[in-house]
Amino acid sequence: QVQLVESGGGFVQTGDSLRLSCVASGRNFRTDAMGWFRGAPGAKRQFVASIDRNDGKTYFTEYAESVKGRFTISMDSAENKVWLQMDRLTPDDTDVYYCAADTGGLLYYSDYSTWDLWGQGTQVTVSS
Repeated sequence: QVQLVESGGGFVQTGDSLRLSCVASGRNFRTDAMGWFRGAPGAKRQFVASIDRNDGKTYFTEYAESVKGRFTISMDSAENKVWLQMDRLTPDDTDVYYCAADTGGLLYYSDYSTWDLWGQGTQVTVSS
């Protein structure tokens, strides 16, 4: 059974930074695409960023417009780990952040319904 476990959330001030981490563990599990979404528990999750090791040599990344230039996603595909560096945080970034992984098949990066595996979420709170 594959598990995704996030860490790194917390309470920060406007302008501060946080670095979220996620590791996918499971026997013989391998993924080439991972992503981050955010949303309240039970609500529709909003796309934040994704990364895909699409050709084995380079990584393709995508970002939501609201985080471009402030957030950076990175991945160690050999270890099934993904990170989200979040800089210049604002109160609008307050949310539960979820890690996602793809196991193959059709994937639309910004569509949460096309991702296969999810973590339990980590809370990020940014005060003004």
